[in-house]
Amino acid sequence: MYGILKGLRVIEASSFVASPSAGLYLAQLGAEVIRVDTIGGGPDYNRWPKSNEGASFYWEGLNKGKKSITVNIGTDEGKSLIQDLACAPGGNGGILLTNFPQNGFLSYKKLKEKREDVIVARVMGQANGGPALDYTVNCALGYPLMTGPQSLPDDEPVNHVLPAWDLLAGAYTAFSLLAADKHRATTGEGGEYKIPLADIGVTAMANMGQLAEVLYQDGNRTRHGNQVYGAFGKDFKTADGKRMMIMAITPRQWRGLLSVLEIEQQVSEVESARGVTFAKDEGVRYEHSDALYPLIESRVCLRRAVELQSALDAVGGCWGEYQSMHDAAEDEVLVKNNPVFSEIKNPSNYTYPTPGSALTIANHKRGTPNVAPHLGQHSTSVLASVLGLDEDKVSQLIEQGVVGERNS
Repeated sequence: MYGILKGLRVIEASSFVASPSAGLYLAQLGAEVIRVDTIGGGPDYNRWPKSNEGASFYWEGLNKGKKSITVNIGTDEGKSLIQDLACAPGGNGGILLTNFPQNGFLSYKKLKEKREDVIVARVMGQANGGPALDYTVNCALGYPLMTGPQSLPDDEPVNHVLPAWDLLAGAYTAFSLLAADKHRATTGEGGEYKIPLADIGVTAMANMGQLAEVLYQDGNRTRHGNQVYGAFGKDFKTADGKRMMIMAITPRQWRGLLSVLEIEQQVSEVESARGVTFAKDEGVRYEHSDALYPLIESRVCLRRAVELQSALDAVGGCWGEYQSMHDAAEDEVLVKNNPVFSEIKNPSNYTYPTPGSALTIANHKRGTPNVAPHLGQHSTSVLASVLGLDEDKVSQLIEQGVVGERNS
């Protein structure tokens, strides 16, 4: 938890991954992020993974450090209240983060009527307003047909489990919101900033050269199993049954790998036989992986993992050991001794390593991560501090069912 965005207030009306993760990143840097949910919780309030008691680890993970207010969005009074929160006066207010429909009660047009310079950062599915989720975007981009073992039929997809486009869209949205705030501070102009998930995916694909690749070769890239495309990298099994991902992208990494495995002479013979050199170009190593991988495998299988890893470290090698997610959770470097994490009791009543910001700022103290709020925990205080409503008015709204109280 850092304080470099202290004073910035963001009203978040969102659900699922992309939009809430944008609010999470802002909150972890000190922004006051006020998440607005419907009374009883939005569509992601009880999403898996969950505890045995039914608490959503998913929800409390994506909403750390935020404030929570619940409103009955099925009423005109509730909708108006959220609009007022989004358009509240002040230089650091008037900012809405949302993935609500662009033509609903949180449309930019309606909000602009209440505050001329309002900023709306809107995560969308498709640019035309249609729905999309990470997995529907990913399948449309062709990645599932490039993923998996080479033995699979060309038309059999393999979905991965990481919502990459959601997470990328969340980070891009946080960046866009800060850019919008800077632009408003300079020009006085607000605006609606739309971040379609589909556009995040297809532009990322194009930025990595993959769009040009398939058009240039007039065909699709084939599956490569666990081999890295265009470079030297693959999983190898050690003498003690460990599986390691070993890569050699740079010339130094390549030289170090050959030295550790003591195969300089054998590789030199391959180079001579094929009229190439592997010293500088990772692409050449990839093109001749049919000769290199069996050679590497024949040596890695003779070494124990710990010994091989130590030897690679000594020469600046690049490797990673395959482990389960539970193993990762118990990993001393990744989690247990990582200053990003703190052991904190969360709203689920479960104490576990809870991350703060992944950012490290030199000469700034890393604060303890703030946990997620209980649903509706800040309804009263937010309405008082942001809209100036007195206690009697808030009590009246609660009695009328327009505003919700804290869920235990």
